Amino acid sequence: MAQKPTIPKGTRDFIPATMIKRSYIFDTIRSVFQLHGYLPIETPAMETMETLMGKYGEEGDRLIFKILNSGDFHTNITSKNLAEDSAAQLANKLCEKALRYDLTVPFARFVVQNQNNIKFPFKRYQIQPVWRADRPQKGRYREFYQCDADIIGSNSLMNEVELVQIIDAVYAKLGIAAILKINNRKILTGIAEVIGEPDKIIDITVAIDKLDKIGIENVRKELIDKGLSNESITKLEPIIQLDGSIQEKIDSLSTILKSSEIGMKGIEEISYIISIIDSLPKTIEIDFDISLARGLNYYTGAIFEVKARDVEMGSICGGGRYDDLTGVFGLPHVSGVGISFGADRIYDVLEQLDLFPQNITETTNVLFLNFGDTEAKLSMQYLIKLREHTISCELYPEPAKIKKQMQYANDRNIPFVAILGEEEIASHKITLKNMKTGEQYSIKNNELISNIQNHLSQ
Repeated sequence: MAQKPTIPKGTRDFIPATMIKRSYIFDTIRSVFQLHGYLPIETPAMETMETLMGKYGEEGDRLIFKILNSGDFHTNITSKNLAEDSAAQLANKLCEKALRYDLTVPFARFVVQNQNNIKFPFKRYQIQPVWRADRPQKGRYREFYQCDADIIGSNSLMNEVELVQIIDAVYAKLGIAAILKINNRKILTGIAEVIGEPDKIIDITVAIDKLDKIGIENVRKELIDKGLSNESITKLEPIIQLDGSIQEKIDSLSTILKSSEIGMKGIEEISYIISIIDSLPKTIEIDFDISLARGLNYYTGAIFEVKARDVEMGSICGGGRYDDLTGVFGLPHVSGVGISFGADRIYDVLEQLDLFPQNITETTNVLFLNFGDTEAKLSMQYLIKLREHTISCELYPEPAKIKKQMQYANDRNIPFVAILGEEEIASHKITLKNMKTGEQYSIKNNELISNIQNHLSQ
């Protein structure tokens, strides 16, 4: 007996009904990107190890899916390598390529390689899958799609404001009540300075970014394990747990960070961004979250994270400013800022809240029943005319029993069935059945298109 096929953990097959809903998400996000002047690009699924490694921090690097070299990949590996080399060292010798971890680092590489073919500031969007060797769990997959928008080649904070507008527009269109958390990595750097641990900024950001998930006690434990003193942690805890309105937090931090030049620069930037956002119409709730860190090392300025208000779910969008990511590929001093929508988590939110459009799976508007060759040939003429008027339609492929053809229409959620049998042909009419109401009526041949259009517009 053949073994039952399986797919790797953390990956999924998508049936047509699911794909229709996913396409709705992609199309909604894409339409907002295009409305704001962003241009589409794509990059390869795999990048060189050199491109990816060292850009995401220690935790991120561990989650990169590495690809074994083709052919005799172990040719240059000696018994000494196997005995003495670390797993990371062996991986570097066995693997020259890896699956992309996100879309931002490949985008930076793309910008450097194509700098003579694009115009700066360059506004790009990209909707493609990424891969992470993470432990699969609810809302977390090993293969998932990201929908990114970035502006590169401009330092203006108006770019951050525009990205907030895009976030607001996307979730308004999808009907998701969301909260946008905002912070600035310069503020976090300033905090590290004033508590006396400037060299521990990466350890601090990685730990406090988990505050919502693991709680303050576990954050403290992780910081102790990373070598922070109890005195520094005692100074840090009340800062990252500051409460009050956005302005009250800004005022408190302005006092705390007054001795840190970079920290005060972060306060200045976040104050400007929030003041502009407050002057614009929006539906999304804004929160200044001092514990928000975004664990990726390449962020240098404003950072964003979005969560759904009515569902227990991780981040459904995130992003931030990166000042010199292209520098590691040989093009220094090119600042960028971007956001990334997590399509898979957005899908889960829409599903849980029943927010997908009611008739989203109605991909075919009209099914013509098949009574035989003569009727089928005539039906094909009507199919051509309906499609010319952008009415989706199809002919059942064979003259099966009427009950079977009707059941197909029900299973496919097709709203109308067209009956063109001997009687209809003789009388120059078509019988239409509304599959939702059960109503059945005859119309003249030349009334078919307008009749369907009227019903579909209701």
